Amino acid sequence: MAQSFKPQSPTNERAVLVGVDLFGGDEIFSMEDSLEELAVLARTADVEVVGRVTQRLDRPHPATLIGPGKLEELKDAVALTDANVVIFDRELPPRQQRELEEALNEHVKVIDRTTLILDIFARHAHTREGALQVALAQYRYRLPRLTRRWTHLSRQTVRTAAGVGLRGPGETQLEVDRRAIRRQITRLEKELEEVRKQRRVHRQQRRRAVLPVVALVGYTNAGKSTLLNALADADVLVADKLFATLDPTTRRIALPGGREILVTDTVGFIQKLPPTLVAAFRATLEEVEEADVLLHVVDITHPHVLAQAEAVGKVLEDLGVTDKPMVVALNKIDVLSDPNGARRVAKAFPNSVAISAARKIGLDELRERLKSTLEAQLVQISVSIPYTRGDLVSLFHQRGVIESEEHGPEGTMISGLLPVWLLPRFHGVVKRENQRRD
Repeated sequence: MAQSFKPQSPTNERAVLVGVDLFGGDEIFSMEDSLEELAVLARTADVEVVGRVTQRLDRPHPATLIGPGKLEELKDAVALTDANVVIFDRELPPRQQRELEEALNEHVKVIDRTTLILDIFARHAHTREGALQVALAQYRYRLPRLTRRWTHLSRQTVRTAAGVGLRGPGETQLEVDRRAIRRQITRLEKELEEVRKQRRVHRQQRRRAVLPVVALVGYTNAGKSTLLNALADADVLVADKLFATLDPTTRRIALPGGREILVTDTVGFIQKLPPTLVAAFRATLEEVEEADVLLHVVDITHPHVLAQAEAVGKVLEDLGVTDKPMVVALNKIDVLSDPNGARRVAKAFPNSVAISAARKIGLDELRERLKSTLEAQLVQISVSIPYTRGDLVSLFHQRGVIESEEHGPEGTMISGLLPVWLLPRFHGVVKRENQRRD
């Protein structure tokens, strides 16, 4: 219903964005805010936004999503701005994408938010694992969407005049392409399964090192990598771009009292995160599933901070990890014009700490909060450890809280608090186990 245009762009790729607001939808962001985020995604992919077209509908048009009149308006917008890309802020079913491509100039690409995000991920995948995950997501998404961008698809691999027994439709290039993509998907799935096995080995090694794991989660560009650098004095890539960090990074940090934990940075979340991407990145997202505590980094300066947090919550719900303990880091307080803003936002986030990762403000309090949150997962136990198992005594001292310790004729009697995930190590020696400490 509204449109705005910029002068013609001198860059190679110029895009008109299309936003659609469906009546009764359950969108987290408003159409205008979501379209603004789409514009940031486009710029991250080096595409200049030269126009926007929006429409509010009771129901989507089955063939083209937008109505016929709005489609004509879109054509005019493309012609006026000399755009060569049209980006829809919704995932387009294959039929709608094909119909839109037929309706627009043959030199205009029609893509959706998912395709754009996949392109950005492909740019930022710097490891073999990341590249495999992105490629798998792209192939899965493109398989049903082979369209006129392959200009040879209607050609036949067998000529109709090829002779007896060979006449007929033959096999279209489209079928050849689809079969090739399926082969690639199968190959990538096998390679990623090997990655998952390697990750399981690494997680088992961490467990043997008895180090609790904290997973950094948050909306893209919230400052997770900056926080990891600040906590661990590391040098993880930091950039003011969406999805600047794609490959997970783990660092060891010390909490007050000297206890160490592992902190893992994960891929940033975003609203309308493509299901194909979540599925492809299962190996990476298992880091979140296996964590002892989630550290949710929130950009407190963002005008839609609550909507972003809701989008993160939705992804965590899809992953089935909403029952995990969480600490919230309200980041970027150093650029707040109103210091009271942090206090107001904090009311919406239980167990939160106001910080500035860039200026290293509030990090001591954050470490204390992580320590207390991890200790809250401790259980009260009493054990009699044989003298032949000095390793278990050392483990209790390193990772537990000793309340009493006595040496008897058969072994060491210890009472205290121990992380619940370490209890299997003490099977056979646990005499009494109480409820988890509140």
